[in-house]
Amino acid sequence: MAGLGGRGAAGAALALVMVSAAGCGNDSQHSPTPAEQAASAASAAASLAARGGDALASASAEAGRRLDEAKGGLNAKDQVSLGAVTLDGDGRATTTVTARNTASAAKSFAVQVNFTDGGGNLLDVVVLMVKDVAAHGSGHGTARGNRRLHGEVRANVGTALRY
Repeated sequence: MAGLGGRGAAGAALALVMVSAAGCGNDSQHSPTPAEQAASAASAAASLAARGGDALASASAEAGRRLDEAKGGLNAKDQVSLGAVTLDGDGRATTTVTARNTASAAKSFAVQVNFTDGGGNLLDVVVLMVKDVAAHGSGHGTARGNRRLHGEVRANVGTALRY
């Protein structure tokens, strides 16, 4: 994988497989199987490799390491929402993140935010930790990208773990 170290790709794949093993608290939604998660990770790694961006590969590897901090976490993607994307004075994408804790005890969230262009191509990735969200409350944070971007930038939640 040119431009993307094998460790970075493996880390991203491992992080996505770890998410599938964490499970989902809501059985009414389809939870991707480990095979689907691995295929998604491989596709993302191939996309990053094709772009050849060392900075993007580094950001993705760091995101994988940050998600590892949420070991034993539950899939909480449906409990996280993002605000509008803006570019700050340095040209870095930012978006507000709101994590809604539906548990009866305080929980923390690890949220992977993917910044993409209008065509859905991955431009940057960041993981935000929203710590100690009160039971049945909401926690907030701001995800700030790692790279200077321009043009239309969108954001989506790649992974969200509640732990």
